[in-house]
Amino acid sequence: MMKRNAYVLLIASLSLYACSGHRAVTGSPQLNPYQYSVQKKVTGTKAAVVSAHPLASEAGLGIIRQGGNAIDAAITTQLALAVVYPEAGNLGGGGFLVAHLASGQQVTLDYREKAPAKAHRDMYLDKDGNAITSLSLNGHLAAGIPGTVAGLFASAKYGKLPFKKLIQPAIDLAEKGYVITQDEASALNRSRESFIKYNTVTPAFVKATPWKAGDTLVQTDLANTLKRIRDKGQAGFYEGETARLIVAEMERGKGIISYEDLKAYTAKERQPSVFNYKGYTVVTMPLPSSGGILLPQMMKMIEDKPIKSYGFQTAQSVQLMTEVERRAYADRAKWLGDVDFFKVPVARLTSDAYVKERMKDYDPNKAGTSRDVQAGVLPESEETTHLSVYDNAGNAVSVTTTLNGGYGSKTVVGGAGFLLNNEMDDFSVKPGVPNMYGAVGGDANAIVPGKRMLSSMTPTIVLKDGKPYIVAGTPGGTTITTSVFQTLVNILEFGMNADDAVNKPKFHHQWLPDEVAVEKDFPQDVRESLQKMGYKITVRNAIGRTEVILIKADGSFEAVGDKRGDDHAAGY
Repeated sequence: MMKRNAYVLLIASLSLYACSGHRAVTGSPQLNPYQYSVQKKVTGTKAAVVSAHPLASEAGLGIIRQGGNAIDAAITTQLALAVVYPEAGNLGGGGFLVAHLASGQQVTLDYREKAPAKAHRDMYLDKDGNAITSLSLNGHLAAGIPGTVAGLFASAKYGKLPFKKLIQPAIDLAEKGYVITQDEASALNRSRESFIKYNTVTPAFVKATPWKAGDTLVQTDLANTLKRIRDKGQAGFYEGETARLIVAEMERGKGIISYEDLKAYTAKERQPSVFNYKGYTVVTMPLPSSGGILLPQMMKMIEDKPIKSYGFQTAQSVQLMTEVERRAYADRAKWLGDVDFFKVPVARLTSDAYVKERMKDYDPNKAGTSRDVQAGVLPESEETTHLSVYDNAGNAVSVTTTLNGGYGSKTVVGGAGFLLNNEMDDFSVKPGVPNMYGAVGGDANAIVPGKRMLSSMTPTIVLKDGKPYIVAGTPGGTTITTSVFQTLVNILEFGMNADDAVNKPKFHHQWLPDEVAVEKDFPQDVRESLQKMGYKITVRNAIGRTEVILIKADGSFEAVGDKRGDDHAAGY
């Protein structure tokens, strides 16, 4: 978490670059991209937007102030993140949207990337059959067909305002520039050599001297790409000049995305994954989100256990949740993939009977092992980004989007100004070979042209008496679903407020590697107790960046942005 003096320095450094000649971004009179600060928590009764960046959150809230609804705000926030949070916000990636509309309708939109037509199962193997994972991680061949823009237009039919109004704040931020924070400066500097290595045209992210807090980042090519989308709609990205620039970039870098791939891409409405937990209705994203299987599995595995009496982050509660995570992720490795291409036994995997069977070998007194705990027997840098939105009409929206690793494939489309994803690494490059997050997979998630790769993104809404109660989600690769799981348990079982539910230390287990990863501030006594039970404990950097809106019975809310980044809660 940035300490108070860091905030003062941040605000001071940004203020130095404020200029009276600069005007606020269109759509939000209070939004000044040259002078802003981070706000972690807000309460109110009207509307809230929580995202990875202050300018994006405020741009989204500004749209609601102009008469837009939560869907409109989610679209504007995503577009703004594509400009001000290039590490994960994107036009060249994909995502999932889960919404509960005031009418009671549930909406789940899948705009996950797809494998290009020229992709094939063994495209990342050498002549001896060994995986060349560098090809699925960096450069042109790592990119799947982008889905974000199609997803935005698929979302827009549920909004109220014209798309031209929703996209204008992003255009202004790209064209006129915005000042960057220390975190952003550091991230750009760390990736400088990769940007040089994996690009055929030098992108706006590279300059002669190191970036520092308060520098202004202008992205003219990106602004022009956004204008083509504004003027020509979805075709302004998947056809015409932008498509030509993408294909030309592919040809220069030996990538395989074609005109036909781009023109044929469509977002897909899916049936949400909905389950009951102790009277609450939980709505989350179905496959190709693994969260649509894992979250109900994990919640159901603890439902008959007195976890509340165990207490928050005691050895007893953490041990139970770890073993639950182990079993769910073992199933993920074997059974999960794109249901349009592979017959996944969804109903069986999430059934009460199956979940009970999975916990039969659970021993509360010792560590299980991933050698013994395999998938059940049946007849995803973690630089994703999440945003949560709520409006006083009762619309709630939870959106997670991604480029996969930080800055995706590190490849910017020459002349178009946006980064391409490296989502091809989320396929099972070879059965048993882990991806960048250590997750293994099999045939269910093998590469097939047109197939969507398995994802961990788990945008989630919890309803209480049929109305939005929790709007939540996080980035974090394979840690996403365990973080959402822990966030829900923190609120529903341990009675935490949104601030504590988001910011208390997290832990993670994903079957393989067989270890419990904990954040640095995870309690030492609990670590030691787990080690005595036989667990291997590894300390790692921050797990996720969770954005939560908690809506109370009287209609007021508490919105919280994670301490782990520049995340910002806007609301009134």
